[in-house]
Amino acid sequence: MMWKLIKLEWKKNNIGKYIRNAVILAAILCLFIFSLAYLGIANDPDTGIPDAAPNNGTISSPIELFTSMSFLIFTSVMLSTFIVSAYKNKTMNLMFSYPIKRQKILISEMLAVWIFNFAALVLTKLLIYGCVLLGSRFFVSSFPIDFHMESVSFHIQLVIKSMVTVTIGFIALFIGMVMKSSKATILSSFLLILFTQANIGDLTMAGNAVFPIVLTGISLVFAFLSICRVEIDDLM
Repeated sequence: MMWKLIKLEWKKNNIGKYIRNAVILAAILCLFIFSLAYLGIANDPDTGIPDAAPNNGTISSPIELFTSMSFLIFTSVMLSTFIVSAYKNKTMNLMFSYPIKRQKILISEMLAVWIFNFAALVLTKLLIYGCVLLGSRFFVSSFPIDFHMESVSFHIQLVIKSMVTVTIGFIALFIGMVMKSSKATILSSFLLILFTQANIGDLTMAGNAVFPIVLTGISLVFAFLSICRVEIDDLM
C-alpha cells in the first residue's frame, strides 16, 4: 500500500519534471567541480594557488559542499510543493477524503520526496567523483585527489552523507508547516545550509563526526512532529 501511495505522489506531482531538473543540476555541478579541479577557476589570480577555506583543501570538500547545498534546497522545494503547497491549495482535502489514514498519506508524501532526492544525490555524487577521477588521468588537479572509488568505505560514507543531507530537509518541512508557508520551507533550507556548512574562522560543523548523527536524530524528531497530529489537526 505504501509503495502504491508513493508512486501516486510521483505521478500526481509530475515527477518527470523533477527528474529533468535533477539531471540539469547534476550536469551543472559536475561541470563546475571539473572546472574547479582542472580549469583553475578557484585559483588566486596573484599566487595561482587554490583559494580554499581552512580544512577544505582537497577536492572531496567542494564536492560534498556543493552537492549537499544544492540537494538540500532541492529537497526543500519538493517538500514545499508536495506537502505545504498541497495544504494551501486545498488539494490535500481530496487526499484526506480517501479511506486511508492521514498519517499514512503524509508519510508517503515525505518518503516520495526523500527516496527521489536520496537517489538523485547519490547518483550525482558518483557522477562528479567519477568525472574528477577520469579527469585526473589527463590533467593535474588544483586540489589533491583524496578519495578512492574502489574502496567500500568510500561508498558507505557517500550513502550515509547523502541520507543525512536529505533527511535534514524534514526540519525545513516542519518550519514550513508551522508557518503555513512554502517560502518559509525553502528559506529554512538556506538557513540550515549556513548552520551546517559555514565556517566561522577555523570552526565548522561540516567536519564534525558527531554532528551529522545528532542532526539526523533532530531531523527525524521534526519529521515525527510533522505527522503526529495530522489525524486531529484541521487542514491549513
